[in-house]
Amino acid sequence: MSLTPFFRLPLTDLTGCLINHQTYDKCGKFEMDMMDCLEAYGMERGKKVCAEIINDFQECVGMQKQLLRFHAMRNERYKQWLLGDRKKEELFAEPPRVDAY
Repeated sequence: MSLTPFFRLPLTDLTGCLINHQTYDKCGKFEMDMMDCLEAYGMERGKKVCAEIINDFQECVGMQKQLLRFHAMRNERYKQWLLGDRKKEELFAEPPRVDAY
């Protein structure tokens, strides 16, 4: 969600536009969609109507599902190593070449 100041002052109105994700390619579209939806329905009703769009934006910013997936894969590899299905050398994949990027 967007940050709203506790006190509305001219200084907060001037600096309120500094905190956004429009300069980043990754989450800028999600933020625009969320703000358009919240502007159309208002903050209170928009929290219910725009819940999917808000969740998409929060996932883009926080990457919670991505981190849970990473931890699950790492724990599964470690479990396979403990059970003897993997060797220590095969615990992780080979890194890409230095000039691969």
